[in-house]
Amino acid sequence: MERIYLWNILKGMMITFRHIFKKKATINYPEQKRSFSAVFRGLHILNRDEEGRERCTACGLCAVACPAEAITMEGAERLPTEEHLYREEKYAAKYEINMLRCIFCGLCEEACPKDAIYLSQTFAPANYSREGFIYKKEDLLIPHPKENPEAYAKALGERKKINN
Repeated sequence: MERIYLWNILKGMMITFRHIFKKKATINYPEQKRSFSAVFRGLHILNRDEEGRERCTACGLCAVACPAEAITMEGAERLPTEEHLYREEKYAAKYEINMLRCIFCGLCEEACPKDAIYLSQTFAPANYSREGFIYKKEDLLIPHPKENPEAYAKALGERKKINN
């Protein structure tokens, strides 16, 4: 019986037959989305206050706290005509995150004293070029809460429930 391997073939067929009736681990991705944990750290979001002004003051604490050195920023002084755009006198004129270097540790979120950056519940999309993974300030800013409230609420996601 051992020589013709019939017993081993039957054992393998029984295992295969048992797996037919088990629940499948895969999902149909575009139609079904997998639920993430409440502590999942996804894409970075630059936050705004309730009036739509940017919270980031370009203090640089997030860049210093980042162990992968993925964050670069340049600060600038606010002009008197830009009071409706920025909360403080200083703001981030350039803010970039290199997602190829980022390890999604969340230290930038913890280091920020103004709650200007947080990691959302969405994951990083695929891209074909390296330049597509360097997110600029325009890519990271949350939508304006007064001009686009639906997109603002969607971008907040679970964070809105936690803060309230």
